[in-house]
Amino acid sequence: MMPMHAPTRLFSFAASVAGALFFAAGAEAGPALKGQITPGALDSLNRADIVILGEVHDNAEHHHNQARAVEALAQRALVWEMLTPEQAARLPEDREDAQAVAEALEWSESGWPDFSLYHPILLAAPDARSYGGGVPRATARRVFDEGAETVFADLFGPRADMLGLDAPLASDDQAAREADQAAAHCDTLPEHLLPGMVAAQRLRDAALAYVALQALAETGGPVVVIAGMGHARNDIGIPAFLRRSTQSPDVLSLGQLEAPPHAVAPFDVWIVTEPAPRPDPCEGLR
Repeated sequence: MMPMHAPTRLFSFAASVAGALFFAAGAEAGPALKGQITPGALDSLNRADIVILGEVHDNAEHHHNQARAVEALAQRALVWEMLTPEQAARLPEDREDAQAVAEALEWSESGWPDFSLYHPILLAAPDARSYGGGVPRATARRVFDEGAETVFADLFGPRADMLGLDAPLASDDQAAREADQAAAHCDTLPEHLLPGMVAAQRLRDAALAYVALQALAETGGPVVVIAGMGHARNDIGIPAFLRRSTQSPDVLSLGQLEAPPHAVAPFDVWIVTEPAPRPDPCEGLR
């Protein structure tokens, strides 16, 4: 992927691929698998134009499952939440040496878990083109200072309305998402920060959808997106944005849960795994 140089637009490819981006033809039939599956089913996931493989970032089993699915899907493109477009452009052609790849990406400064967790996913698709769908932190912080709609219009231009970013969320939806953000941060965030947190999440979801559509237009697919679990949600994550494209591609979302859901999980299919060993994440926030 070519590096992005536009000073104000995060996605400067809009002018060149805008037509193909939002008119990518989807498959005729949706995914047949529904509900909870076992890891063995990853070897025969239903084909889709865009497959979103969710994860809990520090769970090694989730990354093992992603690599297994990626190898079976034989996709033409990988979209990474963990990489910005500029980082993806720095991926070396030889990707066998995990340390060399991590150094090229400046991974140690990114804040993500150790690159060794992600390297097998990269190796599972040696011929796939990698795209960065991550939003730089400085860009995400702009929603707090400038307001969500202003930032969305600046970054996505005329495509903001097609992604549903041209208007605020309905009040009940906004309240529900703020409650989710509060819970995800152990109810330690000041209330005045919650709207910005919601806007930053919408920005990240929209960016990943936007880049996935670009990858589909440029490679013909299938495309796999590697992202956190919240981004894979059908109701408010990447799939919700993909459905807003003029002719929505066929999408399959996979969630990986560390406990059985209380109701139907918001994914097409999901796997329940053991939780990763970790200290209480709320302790540091408190």
